[in-house]
Amino acid sequence: MQQLLFALFTMIIGVAGCAIYFIASNWALDWIFPSKGRSGAAASRNLRRSNMIRPWLFLAPALLALTVYLVYPVIESAWLSFHGKDGQQFVGLGNYRWMAGDGEFRQSIFNNFLWLLIVPAATTFFGLIIAALTDRIWWGNIAKSLIFMPMAISFVGASVIWKFVYDYRPQGTEQIGILNAIVTYFGGTPEAWITLPFWNNVFLMVILIWIQTGFAMVILSAALRGIPEETIEAAVIDGASGLQIFFKIMVPQIWATIAVVWTTITILVLKVFDIVLAMTNGQWNTQVLANLMFNWMFRGGGDFGRGATIAMIIMILVIPIMVWNIRNAAKEMEGR
Repeated sequence: MQQLLFALFTMIIGVAGCAIYFIASNWALDWIFPSKGRSGAAASRNLRRSNMIRPWLFLAPALLALTVYLVYPVIESAWLSFHGKDGQQFVGLGNYRWMAGDGEFRQSIFNNFLWLLIVPAATTFFGLIIAALTDRIWWGNIAKSLIFMPMAISFVGASVIWKFVYDYRPQGTEQIGILNAIVTYFGGTPEAWITLPFWNNVFLMVILIWIQTGFAMVILSAALRGIPEETIEAAVIDGASGLQIFFKIMVPQIWATIAVVWTTITILVLKVFDIVLAMTNGQWNTQVLANLMFNWMFRGGGDFGRGATIAMIIMILVIPIMVWNIRNAAKEMEGR
């Protein structure tokens, strides 16, 4: 109850603070550049000045937050990547040379590459198929709501749920893990799924696919509904089958949206951390870059230099995809 009251108090203070800020800043702007009671030229000049400044008053909190929590950390991380464990001794490119020869880093890169190959493709595919199917049934909105529900769960919460799915107990004892319960029911041998080499990475990916399919479904469903009916009717008249209409008529018309969904999930995959930390903590060859960065930065005494170096690699990998995504979204908006 105390935590709930504290959360409620924090939300009230935050909303009230925002309201006070905007009211006070607008009042101050109108006081500095008054338009009422002034002559025509002076009133017009002050109104023009206040209209130029007013948008920045609304943007100022967001810009301040971005500077403090994004711009400054990037600059500080870049600086630390050229320094040693304590962040004081300058080592030049030493951390980058270590990274190139470190086996755990290479394993993390390989695992991230696997995530990039499987998760965006599977999530986009399932989201597209579900979006197309649910639009054809009367209870489609209910199905969409159920599929979208995992989006409301945190990654750690979802990992806890899936721990019960993959849970392993020795053979001969009752299996509480759903997967092993099914296997033993059909006469199979229970497995410690998240310790199996290579496949444990796939089992972890399933969690993120389960969470993000709802996001892909919602975006792609909106895009499918935006397809002109005339093109589909023309294809039906020409004798096209359902699959031909879907893959040759509908998909090409929403390809830009598919690309945006794909790249958005790709950025998320490059930063995946919570699932690996909660499920395996990087053991059994499941380490990924973000979890490796966390280990070097905050565990075992902490090595700020190496942790910051891995953080810079993640940022370098994310930036090109993010820029492409933003440009593609801007082009799509201009086309509308």
